[in-house]
Amino acid sequence: MSAVEEKKQARLKRKQRIRKKLSGLSDRPRLCVFRSARHIYAQIIDDTCGRTIVSASSLDPANDQKQFESKVAKAAYVGKLIGLKAISKGIQKVVFDRNGFLYHGRVKAVSDGAREAGLDF
Repeated sequence: MSAVEEKKQARLKRKQRIRKKLSGLSDRPRLCVFRSARHIYAQIIDDTCGRTIVSASSLDPANDQKQFESKVAKAAYVGKLIGLKAISKGIQKVVFDRNGFLYHGRVKAVSDGAREAGLDF
């Protein structure tokens, strides 16, 4: 097994450990973050019916015109975007799911941006 595969397996094990303990309910859905090498994705999920309520990513067409100085700045913008979309849908409180990623850098920037937009978690 290569180093990349070992790193991915370790993240998936962390993800399973985290998901055992938390789930998104209809009154407090789950804010799930996925980080790839180039982009960041966030979605708010209601686990009771298995449905994505709101989603945002750095690939959204609205982000094409914007120039970001770093991937962290892009992640903070995605956090603000998903926070604003959630507030418009009537969602105030969420449970944060870091999806096995360490809570620093871009993952932390998404959560800070969502908090700045008005989400409570």
